[in-house]
Amino acid sequence: MNIKIKIVAVLAFLGIMGAGCEKKTKDAVHYVDYVNPFVGTADHGHTFPGAALPGGMVQLSPDTGVEGWDWCSGYHYSDSSLVGFSHLHRSGMGAGDWGDILLMPTIGELKVVPGSKENPDEGYRSRFSHQEEKASPGYYSVHLKDYGINAELTVTERAGFHRYTFPRSSVSHILLDVGHGIRDNCTGGEVRIVNNTEIEGHRSSTGFVKNKDVYFCARFSKPFESFGTWNEGEIKAGSKEDSGRRIGAYVDYTTSEDETVEVKVGISYTGIEQARLNLETEIPDWDFKKIKESAEKKWNEALGKIEIELPEANDEEYNCEKKVTFYTALYHSLLFPAVFSDVDGKYVGLDNQIHRAEGFTYLSDFSLWDTHRAQMPLLSLVEPQRVLNSVRTMLAQYEQGGWLPTPQQFGNSYTNDMIGDHPVVVILDAFQKGIDDFDVEKAYEAVKKNATEMPSSDHPSRGRVGLYDYLEYGYIPYDKLRESVSRTLEYAYNDWCVAQLAKALGKTEDYEMFMKRAANYKNIIDTITGFARPKDSKGKWLDPFNPKFVGHGNERHYTEANAWQYTWFVPHDVQGLITLLGGREKFLNKLDSLFTISSDVEESTSDITGLIGQYAHGNEPSHHIIYLYNYAGEPWKTQVLARKVMEELYHAGPNGLCGNEDMGQMSAWYVFSAMGFYPVCPGQNVYVVGSPLFSKVTLHLDKKYYPADQFRIEAVNNSKENKYIRSAGLDGNPWNKPWFTHENIKRGSMLVFQMGPQPNKNWGARPEDAPPSFAATVRDQ
Repeated sequence: MNIKIKIVAVLAFLGIMGAGCEKKTKDAVHYVDYVNPFVGTADHGHTFPGAALPGGMVQLSPDTGVEGWDWCSGYHYSDSSLVGFSHLHRSGMGAGDWGDILLMPTIGELKVVPGSKENPDEGYRSRFSHQEEKASPGYYSVHLKDYGINAELTVTERAGFHRYTFPRSSVSHILLDVGHGIRDNCTGGEVRIVNNTEIEGHRSSTGFVKNKDVYFCARFSKPFESFGTWNEGEIKAGSKEDSGRRIGAYVDYTTSEDETVEVKVGISYTGIEQARLNLETEIPDWDFKKIKESAEKKWNEALGKIEIELPEANDEEYNCEKKVTFYTALYHSLLFPAVFSDVDGKYVGLDNQIHRAEGFTYLSDFSLWDTHRAQMPLLSLVEPQRVLNSVRTMLAQYEQGGWLPTPQQFGNSYTNDMIGDHPVVVILDAFQKGIDDFDVEKAYEAVKKNATEMPSSDHPSRGRVGLYDYLEYGYIPYDKLRESVSRTLEYAYNDWCVAQLAKALGKTEDYEMFMKRAANYKNIIDTITGFARPKDSKGKWLDPFNPKFVGHGNERHYTEANAWQYTWFVPHDVQGLITLLGGREKFLNKLDSLFTISSDVEESTSDITGLIGQYAHGNEPSHHIIYLYNYAGEPWKTQVLARKVMEELYHAGPNGLCGNEDMGQMSAWYVFSAMGFYPVCPGQNVYVVGSPLFSKVTLHLDKKYYPADQFRIEAVNNSKENKYIRSAGLDGNPWNKPWFTHENIKRGSMLVFQMGPQPNKNWGARPEDAPPSFAATVRDQ
């Protein structure tokens, strides 16, 4: 895949050439200037460029298409026309949904069908140019060529704010399409014109997210001159309300040249009155500029949690591109999980009943198969309150729905589209880091239930799929369930996490039971071939066996990967894996081969991208692998490969991601790696060292959760060429270990690396220098 871009062109596009990257004091830095929301909107990134807040309910963004895998977010940079601006989107998903409540301003003949990309004139769709399109955190604008209308968007947490600047026209319209959605099925809806400045209604749908209801209240700054509705394409002039699957409403104006009409739209998942409450609370007046500036301020504060300084040895264009890449990655990492409750705390629980969140904000959109690896651990550093809200949300979901949301949860439904049992990872990681103001006993009850019980056939999207086979055989046989190897490996890690929580609570018998289960990964490691290999219920290995084979359907033994990519997923016991594979030398030889073998993949899927040999950075199972050299005595190889991925697979333009963004995980990998470390085993409180990209990194800590104000990393003599760590010091003392602990962050340590152009193959190379494995957890060390 050709993902290289011209740095100069990208920086010119962003308008930050020249003085834009000069040194500034922290107070003067406008971090939002270094974010390009278009990153990942091309190729398979599946991001959206529209306006959103950190963890906000509303993501107000343009939709250019709703069909096809690369339109999961509703937008793709290859398009040159759009259908309008809808209020709900997800970032980098591999499944399409949302796109609810779409508005579109037009002039001329009234059209109520969207039209096609091939023939925009058959509907209300409009052509646009990327040269007349802008995006920054909390703001988006575009010129609609077919209508001569400038559209601007900004948001609060639960409401969208549209500003449309019209040309002179006696037939100006604003359409509100309730039937529109992204790759889902609208099962019904209603729209009602309340008066000459307000429209309300709701949309029901099912798709990736089951049984979703979205309610809205839209207010217009200018009274309607006329109005109507449509149903299945039939226009009903003067109609005040309608219901059905393909419905909408329109309002008409006479506009003067450059006249502005604004629309405020409150969104809720609980009811129309709640949508109205959200709107009136968050946007009480008609000050678009004020809301836009408020959004920018919130983003600037969020992005400013990590302060970086760029190596002076690098050229300016290179440094600017890296700064944009970093802060855009941080931006994408902070979008989810999102607020799901209204301003008064009301939300729809997994029991489909209305509840009120007391003392926390109820969240949604946990793509935990992806985000347990780095995105959620990153939030624990920069937004620990959101992590606490996440855990409290999961416990509320357990109480209301009977199960934790494994491995995904969107809206008010369980979405067991992926594998694993990763709420326990988030819960343990939060607890270990002292983000523990939740009912820990209740949390343990919940994670133990997931690990020991299976739901009835009426609830197939809950609990651990294949659990009883896993318990009976010590692995999941491939003749019992597909993706058996990946499930076994992930369940073993999940069991290790349950064991650590049991140990902390003094539940010795449970601890010993789950630690025994945490070794189940050994049951599917074939020591002859050196791969995690499918095994049947009779204990026989799959034969013939091709480690490059991905497969589909029942022949899919690995989740979006193959044996080359999944064998390494033993984050809790890397030393045990090293032993199984024949010791350090053989382990290192195999790890080397991963990055040098042919990149040919048999029966691949679209998720396997960003290939370096068989290493697939474009999908999550590979994300920790580069850091495994630290466990086997060759940290210098981690350093060179981490830089290689950062240099070649991340960029500052629309094609700047090599695979799906996956709700912040792809970007969180970059944020961690650019700072110089990575959480190989979330829940352990250990960070494994890579190669810092910057000369200085300051992590500003939340005083509510951290006793220190900041944690600092300094990379002396750092540059594009000086990628290797020659030596290190921690708090003024020599440091020869290629890892450090979360406690170092909590107490405000300073980690200093001396960088150079040649590796120091002795640094961190001794067996006793390796990061801890299996039984070792590190809390308050």
